[in-house]
Amino acid sequence: MPATVDDRPTDEWVTRWLSEPRLAVYLTTAQGDRACALELYEWNARLSAGFAHDLAHLEVGLRNAYDRVLATHLTLPRHWTACGNQVFAPVMRTRRRGRHGKVSVDINAKPRAALDRAIREAGGPNALPGKVIAQLTFGFWRYLTSAAHETTLWRPALHHAFPPGTARPEVDTRIGRLHALRNRVAHHEPLLALNTSSLHHDLLHVAALLDNQLGDHISASSAVPTLLTQRPRR
Repeated sequence: MPATVDDRPTDEWVTRWLSEPRLAVYLTTAQGDRACALELYEWNARLSAGFAHDLAHLEVGLRNAYDRVLATHLTLPRHWTACGNQVFAPVMRTRRRGRHGKVSVDINAKPRAALDRAIREAGGPNALPGKVIAQLTFGFWRYLTSAAHETTLWRPALHHAFPPGTARPEVDTRIGRLHALRNRVAHHEPLLALNTSSLHHDLLHVAALLDNQLGDHISASSAVPTLLTQRPRR
């Protein structure tokens, strides 16, 4: 049976568990009330779990939609996952790197390396595309809609995953925010200062762009809206 606020211990063991810096975030929000701070921590954990559920559904839908349009619209000798050196051919850009000044950077080096790593983790060069795709992280898919891939991926293929007229920057901005949220959730970071209602809207909007029924399903199965109304207040 869960402890109530009155009988839940809120002293030294909580600091040992969470660490002073982590607990301080919740204490500040709770105006120094340790019991309220612990309630906020538990609520944040539940909200993170709710977002993890919705983000997982979105990620699966996103990667499968991208896989379909890349496989259909890119002219390649094999499935695109086996053609990383072509799909992510070296593209050099000049970037400013602090005291080093301007340097030449291959903007496709990271996605190429991520795909190579996914192939290894899926069992090697003969791994089925589905197994390779399952090894690719949300971070891989997130950057496919960046401005750097406008002409190589968005125009020939990825825009087909969305309704006609969908603007790449809109998709990229929303997915970028969701990727940042996903990382905070995965690392058990506080969501207290985020506009979580707006982020959930981003999530449902992107899901609906991919497939209206997917958006409806995530909306109907999500615990996030209810959790947002349950935030502890001092």
